[in-house]
Amino acid sequence: MAKKKGARNMALLVCSECGLSNVHSERNSTNTQDKLQLQKHCKVCKKHTLHKEKK
Repeated sequence: MAKKKGARNMALLVCSECGLSNVHSERNSTNTQDKLQLQKHCKVCKKHTLHKEKK
């Protein structure tokens, strides 16, 4: 049988420049209490921008 994910949740990341939600990521909700913020490459902006977690 497959194991349960436990505290891991899927997070949808939104580009801060263009507002496109194009990145999916997992985060551990017990270790990371705040919203996730990562530098990712945006296909629309064609550069690395800050992506913030969408609720």
